[in-house]
Amino acid sequence: MGAAHSHSSHSHAPANFSRAFAIGIALNLAFVAIEAFYGWSINSLALLADAGHNLSDVAGLVLAWAGAWAAKLRPNNRHTYGWKRGSIVAAVLNALLLLLAMGALAWEAIDRLGTPQATEGWAIIAVAGVGIVINTATALLFMRGRATDLNIRGAFLHMVADALVSLGVVLGGGLYLWQGWSWIDPVMSLAIAVVIVWGTWDLLRQSVHLLLDGVPERIDTTAVRQHLLALPGVTDVHDLHVWALGTSEVALSAHVVLQSSQTDVTTILHQAEHLLHTHFDIHHATLQVEPPAYAQCCNLRVGVGGCCGV
Repeated sequence: MGAAHSHSSHSHAPANFSRAFAIGIALNLAFVAIEAFYGWSINSLALLADAGHNLSDVAGLVLAWAGAWAAKLRPNNRHTYGWKRGSIVAAVLNALLLLLAMGALAWEAIDRLGTPQATEGWAIIAVAGVGIVINTATALLFMRGRATDLNIRGAFLHMVADALVSLGVVLGGGLYLWQGWSWIDPVMSLAIAVVIVWGTWDLLRQSVHLLLDGVPERIDTTAVRQHLLALPGVTDVHDLHVWALGTSEVALSAHVVLQSSQTDVTTILHQAEHLLHTHFDIHHATLQVEPPAYAQCCNLRVGVGGCCGV
């Protein structure tokens, strides 16, 4: 029996978004202060409520930054994988926070449908317009990482959500000034909330799936098994597990059965590591190589009760 651990010699650490988080938090805190000031100055509950919502998005950015920071902490004897899973926890909490914020927005919109309120004119439109610019700019800071890192995707969705809410305020204010429709603002808010909840639900589903050691969606375990089986000298693969170490790094472990005890183990391991890197972007693999005699009684093989001779 042989075992090997593979970790790519080149760095596969998550991309560093610390600067993006710092800029995003600073911009959004400044906007919250501006929005709250104008809301208080013109006695606008709409702006004050949106300032509170934007403050929750700042909290979401802080949460995502904490998760990204935790994922970079070095492993130790008590946490042998480090704190990479902190980014998954942050993604779950971020999705829940965003759903809660959208629920509050929808609740307020439904309440306003019963008692429509006049829009506060050009001041609200101008402030909301600034919000579109700031939140869009912040979202762009996280755009390149949203497809490969759920934690970064959570931060991205928070900013997109805020940009859409601000856009709704601008459009609603414009339609009110044009047609006098006081109901347009809550209707648009409800529509935006539904769209954001639709996107956020997928983030929550994926992050909870990873938190429970589910296979990342981009990995096809059947294809992984077939590729390993196609290696010369390999006759079986069992006890295959694939899970997420964090929101941007995948781990694998498997038992690889050799055709004979004379098969070159070193060659098999190099070939297996290379195909896992190149075909599946898996840079953290632990492979147990088994000669035929041992494989017949490996206690982790389906249908085998225990090791031979024990």
